[in-house]
Amino acid sequence: MKKEDIKWDDWHRILIGSAPTDFLTEVLFRTIIMYIVLLVILRLLGKRMGGMHTNSELAIMVTLGAIICVPMQIPDRGIIQGIFVLLFALAFQRGLNLIGWKSEGMERLIQGKESMVLKDGVILVEELEKTKITRQQLYAVLRSQGIRTLGEVERVYIEACGLFSVFKYEEPKPGLSILPPKDPNINQVQPAPDQEALVCANCGKIISSSDEEEINCENCHHHIFQHAIL
Repeated sequence: MKKEDIKWDDWHRILIGSAPTDFLTEVLFRTIIMYIVLLVILRLLGKRMGGMHTNSELAIMVTLGAIICVPMQIPDRGIIQGIFVLLFALAFQRGLNLIGWKSEGMERLIQGKESMVLKDGVILVEELEKTKITRQQLYAVLRSQGIRTLGEVERVYIEACGLFSVFKYEEPKPGLSILPPKDPNINQVQPAPDQEALVCANCGKIISSSDEEEINCENCHHHIFQHAIL
């Protein structure tokens, strides 16, 4: 668009834009496709991409940001097109929520479901890999709650929205230390190791000290062990 084509009193261009009115139907079609594609990509990226938002909520936030950019910055696109798509996105999100509320299967399809990544002080390695979460990310969450060993933890779930739910034992058990090994001050006050029990350094599975040289970890097939900490 040339500079001389931009006029303050050209209300048709400002409100409708230079595109034909039938283009609104195409905008609706494009929005549906991009929203569905965005939901799929967010599911593939992993749960932590959502943070405190569900996948559909995060998708609608990104979509809204993209929608308002076009009518604000491109001269030949009208404001009404942007408003129309914003209203449709709002209705589409509310419709998804209604479908999810009525159908548990659709809710799981759209939002995902929770994943258990730690059970009885042992990391479920395969499940952790599916959620795209590293051990250090998991350890950081546990340390932020004052947890020093995996033996203190009964269950850890990653919710569909990406938040962690941690359940502790009333009486801690021996387990793998999750304190940073390069912090000598914190390790000096850590209780002495349990000489009778060894834990897999990869997942926290406990074995008898007499089995150290005979087997790999039955949970993750790792072969490095260390003394459990109570």
